[in-house]
Amino acid sequence: MAVPWEKYFRQALQEKLPNSYRKTPEHNADHFPPVLRLLEKRQELAEADQGLRAQKEVFQTTMAALKLRREQLEKKEQELKGSFVRFDKFLQDAEARRSCALRRAAEERHRAGRREAQALRLRAQLEELQRERARLQRQLERLEPCARLLVQVLEQLPQFQEIPELVARFDALADTQAALRLTERQRLGELEEARARLQRLRDTWQDELLRQGQRRAQLLERLEAARERTLHWESKWVQIQNTAAEKTLLLGRTRMSALNLFQLVCQHQRQPPALDIEDTEGQLEQVKQFILDLSTMLASFPQAQPAAPAP
Repeated sequence: MAVPWEKYFRQALQEKLPNSYRKTPEHNADHFPPVLRLLEKRQELAEADQGLRAQKEVFQTTMAALKLRREQLEKKEQELKGSFVRFDKFLQDAEARRSCALRRAAEERHRAGRREAQALRLRAQLEELQRERARLQRQLERLEPCARLLVQVLEQLPQFQEIPELVARFDALADTQAALRLTERQRLGELEEARARLQRLRDTWQDELLRQGQRRAQLLERLEAARERTLHWESKWVQIQNTAAEKTLLLGRTRMSALNLFQLVCQHQRQPPALDIEDTEGQLEQVKQFILDLSTMLASFPQAQPAAPAP
């Protein structure tokens, strides 16, 4: 903690003064006169001033040393910071190199694993090829008599110039034979299916015949019922025709009667017939109107008084 200058110098002065001068004024007043005390005070002040100057020089020297020491410490601190930065950079570079080395090592291990796997695969393929070669060698040895036989056959068949032509011909014949066998199996299957279908038809023929007989009986019953209904409706039709003839005759008579009445009305009114001969409704309307007019006219005449009896 910093100490103020005034307090510092006062403490230094008290430390420099003898113990006899640091006694209380009441104790010294009994032994020295005032002049001596003044001189003593001046001497004390001079000694204190000299001590203070010495203390100040020592303090200034100490402060300069402390300042130099602080500068040195700051310089060392800067150097340490630079060292720390360089060391941190060195550590980062070392870590980066380590990571790169680890990555390269991992890549190398991965490539080595792949090369090992590829080598194992190639070794397995080589073994497979060796087994295939051995198998083909055995097959070649087994087919060697066939090759000699083909050469002999080729010598006996002049239409073939090379063994591949003979083999191709044989393959074509084998394919044809296989196709014929397949066709034969298909035809046999179709024949078996037809036989099974025929047997099913034979098995179901009796039932079908019985069902057809029952259906024929039902159809005969329906035919008989239809004939009865036909006779019934024919009799109805004859009856309707007779009724229609009677109605037609009655209608003709009615129309003739209406025409006669219309002609009588026209003669009574001394007018020629103005309606068509087929307009029966108009004729009846004219007759009706004439009867109404005649009834009105008769109703308008006064009724005659009854004659008095003779005396």
